[in-house]
Amino acid sequence: MLVGDDGYDAEQVRALLDGTGVNVTEAREPWGGEDVVGLLVGTETEVRGADLDRLPALRIVATCSVGFDHVDVEEAERRGVWVCSVPDYCVEEVADHALALVLSLLRGVVVLDREVRGGGWDWRAAGELRRIRGSRFGVVGLGRTGSALVERAASLGFEVWGTDPALTDEQIAATGALPATLDELLAACHAVSLHVALTPATQGLIGERELALMPDGAVLVDTARPQLVDLEALRRELESERLGGAALDVIPVEPPTAEDPAPAWPRLVVTPHVAWYSTEAEEACYTRAVLSVRAVLEGRAPDGAVNRP
Repeated sequence: MLVGDDGYDAEQVRALLDGTGVNVTEAREPWGGEDVVGLLVGTETEVRGADLDRLPALRIVATCSVGFDHVDVEEAERRGVWVCSVPDYCVEEVADHALALVLSLLRGVVVLDREVRGGGWDWRAAGELRRIRGSRFGVVGLGRTGSALVERAASLGFEVWGTDPALTDEQIAATGALPATLDELLAACHAVSLHVALTPATQGLIGERELALMPDGAVLVDTARPQLVDLEALRRELESERLGGAALDVIPVEPPTAEDPAPAWPRLVVTPHVAWYSTEAEEACYTRAVLSVRAVLEGRAPDGAVNRP
């Protein structure tokens, strides 16, 4: 059993797998071993066909994350290997964080804080601020997290719009959101939050055309994947001051480097991929990934399976 991510506590992994007969070893790629039956990873570690080639006895790859695009699921399934994620461990946290970012943008909290810290005292520094009640809030993607965000936003008095190509209008309405196409939502809403998985269909979902549809002063939040948004197009919109602001919890290079620094554009809020985090969520994501491994070793179908080998 290989632990391939620093976030796991190897001693805790051993305790959770006690009685299964496996030895737990911490190892970093490239992995190898004729007797390795399980692999624990996180989002910063890719698992591709070449990795699976070196692990012929592998039975399960478990990632301590909601997303699993860093694992070649199709290749794993072809080889009879389970792939498991933890799809709902941070639903509450991400919905809370997205809402906090929207509120901070619409009320100018970060811009005004920077104004005061810079020695100023201009209550107009953030431009026109919106009343929350009656503002239109668009949620793109109505899975667990998007639906939780709809509930939160509606409770504050937002008029909530929703779009999700996998759902019917009736299913969208059942979440509490007004059904809309993506273009309709973008054109109508004062705030938009993205909650879709990264797929070939969603890569570049919000580009120059889509940003141009948004009303003057509107704000955009991405707590999902950086590849959903054309960041150069977003930069141009923010620098032109047409959009009211944006917030990113995910950026292309994490952590940023001197060569690829975090963006520092006007009216942009950046948080360090923390939307998922609470002490409760941190414990759940690692524990449940290990329990998925235990299930497979004991001959049971694991929770969080994303394939059926």
